Amino acid sequence: MTNQAPAADGLAATVVLLRASTDAGAPEVLMLERPDRGSFAGAWVFPGGSVDLEDYSAPADVSAGVRETRDDGALRRAAVRETLEETGLVLAEGDLVALARWHPPVQAPKRLLTSFFAAEAPAGDVVVSPHEAVGYEWISPSDALERHAAGEMLLYPPTWVTLHTLVGAGGVDDTLDAARTRGAQEFAARFGVGGKVVFWDGDVAYADDAVLDDEGGRHRLDMRACPWTYTRTSG
Repeated sequence: MTNQAPAADGLAATVVLLRASTDAGAPEVLMLERPDRGSFAGAWVFPGGSVDLEDYSAPADVSAGVRETRDDGALRRAAVRETLEETGLVLAEGDLVALARWHPPVQAPKRLLTSFFAAEAPAGDVVVSPHEAVGYEWISPSDALERHAAGEMLLYPPTWVTLHTLVGAGGVDDTLDAARTRGAQEFAARFGVGGKVVFWDGDVAYADDAVLDDEGGRHRLDMRACPWTYTRTSG
């Protein structure tokens, strides 16, 4: 990478739960609306949260340095635990397919290296924790992006990009198979242009806004106007 960011403060795991849509289009995803307080206040998010000490196989022996490594077992246990706590839905660790790892920007007040997983939604009713969400919705990725563009749904960049990549996807099985084949993608973010454009490694302007319009690779999210515009020509 062009820039060497400081180590993250910890790990987090997020789960994109998928279910078949009624019109045979791209799968619907489960999204939670966060309360107007705390982390991601008022935003619509996928279930997830921080990796806790209990998620490690030997919590008592885990040092701060080790907690910042990519412990796949701990991440999967955290993903399963957070999904149960926030939605009442029960997953197994083996149900999870790795989608991406989102490296926090240097400017973030709480820098968590967050692993995104996808899984087919298990049978059962969604029961949200009132401490974690004020509501939930099964929604198509395209509808979520349209509502965001209309100012009706607050989304953060990792959520927005994940939804964008799911637009036009096949069925649940096809979506998960494609993710397995592709493997987890790395997203190391830098905010530029007054915080209105997110650059990821591979973009010509990843290290310097001054070359924003130069020829070269593009991997960026332009948030200067709605609808946001995601461009990726590299990687």
